[in-house]
Amino acid sequence: MVGGGQLARMTHEAGIPLGIRFKLLSDTPQDSAAQVVNDVVVGDYRDLDTLRDFARGCDVITFDHEHVPTEHLRALEADGIPVRPGPDALVHAQDKGVMRAKLTAIGVPCPRHRIVSDPDDVAAFAAEGEGFPVVLKTVRGGYDGKGVWVVHSVEEAAEPFRAGVAVLAEEKVDFVRELAANVVRSPHGQAVAYPVVESRQVNGVCDTVIAPAPDLDEDLALRAEEMALTIAKELGVVGHLAVELFQTRDGRVLVNELAMRPHNSGHWTMDGAITSQFANHVRAVLDLPLGDPRPRAKWTVMVNVLGGDYPDMYSAYLHCMARDPQLKIHMYGKDVKPGRKVGHVNTYGDDLDDVLERARHAAGYLRGTITE
Repeated sequence: MVGGGQLARMTHEAGIPLGIRFKLLSDTPQDSAAQVVNDVVVGDYRDLDTLRDFARGCDVITFDHEHVPTEHLRALEADGIPVRPGPDALVHAQDKGVMRAKLTAIGVPCPRHRIVSDPDDVAAFAAEGEGFPVVLKTVRGGYDGKGVWVVHSVEEAAEPFRAGVAVLAEEKVDFVRELAANVVRSPHGQAVAYPVVESRQVNGVCDTVIAPAPDLDEDLALRAEEMALTIAKELGVVGHLAVELFQTRDGRVLVNELAMRPHNSGHWTMDGAITSQFANHVRAVLDLPLGDPRPRAKWTVMVNVLGGDYPDMYSAYLHCMARDPQLKIHMYGKDVKPGRKVGHVNTYGDDLDDVLERARHAAGYLRGTITE
């Protein structure tokens, strides 16, 4: 696996019961996954020679991020190394302009969009619709709200162009809430779909995921699942695909972003689904039969634990575990820094209000924003 973050850490965990020998290319020995994986190579994923040396002897290469240069992945494939997802698929998660063009071509509904060249072109794009505000995104490199701007004037539109990369303009969608459809697809085309979830963001970062999405019309949920399965098939995705969606006020779902790896909106599956997103990602990239994605409980809630000013996890564990013996805590081995994702908690049960309260209390206590 290329990338040593928490996604690699949890993917490794899912492979342990299957006896999978896991090799990691990590930026540093302190990365989340590097702390727990036995076979770690420390190196730069942007260097082709490093990638080639790492890949030698591997049965398959997969990723916990989308940032490996596309041309490097093509070189690995040319060397005979299976890369999953492959570069022809992964480029749609790497480049938002390519993604938007492809989804439009296959008939998947997206916000109004186009590549823009400068602030005046942004103003022209705005005038073609309902005016400002407009969402601007760098086509490559953004995540967790980074590389995304909501601009209200031509003057505000100057900032995104300073990075020197292409900029995508999109209409600012009038949405009710954000949803996510998570699917997994194997090389021979078997695919499974998890229940559509509601994803709640705070300052551009995922805070809470509710599975399944409450009060979601059954037909709309089915439409979202079918859309995600269609995208996975048409793009040739192998492994986990997260399709982030807007639910609009007029009853539609529009694609916001794609991620071709395990995803924050699927962390609830570790405790709330028969087969987790991580276990199914491992199965898919190894072309094993996929596991059952159905939920174990009526409701599962995941809340991210963001770093605060409370590094004493042992005392926090005493409180949280005693208060809620059913609570599932997943920490990533990261240094606590304000705003940094350092873990998540999962709760489940039959009463959504109770499940939400338990998850929020635990995450808040682990962060230090709740002290009783």
